[in-house]
Amino acid sequence: MSNSRSVIVVGGGIVGLCTAHYLAREGFAVTLVERNAEGADSCAQGSAGYVSPSHVQPISSPGMVWQGLKWMTSSRSPFYIKPRLNLDLMRWGWLFARHCTPEHTQRAAPVLAQHCLESRKLIVELAAQTGNNFEFRTEGLFNLCKTQETLDKYSHGLAALANSVGVEARTLSAQETAALEPGVRMDIAGAIYFPIDAHLSPRKFMPALIALLKQQGVTFHWSTSVTGWKTSGGRITGVVTSAGELTADAFVLATGSWAPETLRGLDIALPMQAGKGYSLTIEQPRLKFTKSAILSERRVAMTPMGDTLRFGGTMEVSGHDDAVRPERIEQIIAAAQHYYPDIHAEDFAGVKPWFGYRPVSPDGMPYVGRFARHENLIAACGHAMLGITLAPITGHVVTELLAGKKPGVDLSLTNPDRFA
Repeated sequence: MSNSRSVIVVGGGIVGLCTAHYLAREGFAVTLVERNAEGADSCAQGSAGYVSPSHVQPISSPGMVWQGLKWMTSSRSPFYIKPRLNLDLMRWGWLFARHCTPEHTQRAAPVLAQHCLESRKLIVELAAQTGNNFEFRTEGLFNLCKTQETLDKYSHGLAALANSVGVEARTLSAQETAALEPGVRMDIAGAIYFPIDAHLSPRKFMPALIALLKQQGVTFHWSTSVTGWKTSGGRITGVVTSAGELTADAFVLATGSWAPETLRGLDIALPMQAGKGYSLTIEQPRLKFTKSAILSERRVAMTPMGDTLRFGGTMEVSGHDDAVRPERIEQIIAAAQHYYPDIHAEDFAGVKPWFGYRPVSPDGMPYVGRFARHENLIAACGHAMLGITLAPITGHVVTELLAGKKPGVDLSLTNPDRFA
């Protein structure tokens, strides 16, 4: 395919913004279409803000089927799938179960590690380019383990896997962990420490990217919904929107968990479920943390963001259901107190819960690459909990594909047609 010089990026979340940036930097004429207004909330806004090369194990990992079946019985569980008669959910669940194997993890880990490590380099560049006004911090990440059993499991499992694919992981005792975070008391058996991991403030990262895109001359269509597509001869010729039809040489799908809905009418199968996650941000925390952490047994994330402190997590697969489940918020607060004895329920008084929808593929790998049915349509979605981590490398890869260059990372497991 000859190089395309005009590109429409559909979706103005973190992946869409990064994609628009690298396309514009390469000299493409870029138009970004987003259904929400500028500055509106998105999946990334309330996330943990992790830049996480440590996340080398896909969500569809060994043991998750049995664990998921147990967790389905309680809406308080870390990974809750709301039982419902839905064919898309049933197919997704079947595909998910097929990929919960050691073989899939071994195939996926080196690919995830490569993408994450390359993306981290790009975020370092973006921090330098913008004056780091999004508070990028390279302090590492703890996987805090409450029990010795969990510590041993993570040491022989996740840490060993990470080290095998070039992501440094250290097993620390409780005393060694405390020495690296001396200002906070922890009730743990130990931790897995990932020195390469970092974090940032998403609510400052996205405005910084938008400002950068404006400088680059990107055209924005905010508050603009996609209602259909125009096709001819195996190509997309235009996207029909609430603001009229827009045409370009190529199109990028970056609408996150809404991607299957966006593709309606194109006869493309893209299995995806919206994994709702919650977070709570304390504006003036009493305790001062330097490093982010995952509270392993509870599957809750903690991130110090500037002068604030954020706790978030859980995975609720219930469709695009905007109902806030109080029991899931309660579990996040309980987890914070469980690992940090000096944190109290009163610290969360008046904090408004946030939720967003992670785009989760059945095999835990993103969809990045060309669609066979329409050669000028490229997928950039399905990043689950790695949206911020993988957004820059995804945008970079999409740009390489449209510029006719060989991608610098392995795309063998990200083919968007793999479940067609």
